[in-house]
Amino acid sequence: MNKPQKSVILFTSPSCVWCTRAKAYFKNKGIKFKAIDVTKDPKAEMDCRRKCRGLPAILIGGTKWICGFDQKQIEKALGL
Repeated sequence: MNKPQKSVILFTSPSCVWCTRAKAYFKNKGIKFKAIDVTKDPKAEMDCRRKCRGLPAILIGGTKWICGFDQKQIEKALGL
């Protein structure tokens, strides 16, 4: 029996090329994620900037922050 996937939240902005790549990666791998556009959500932007300087910022399992699109870190955090 497979373990349930950890939650994935992707903090993004429309002009961020790496954010677009992260979305495509998650979709191609079949990883469910919630995308939050920080340009439309000031609270999310503040929360995100406390942990990461830039975008994308990825929160996995509610505790693991990955700053930038780092495929190896993402796969490790998700146990892939």
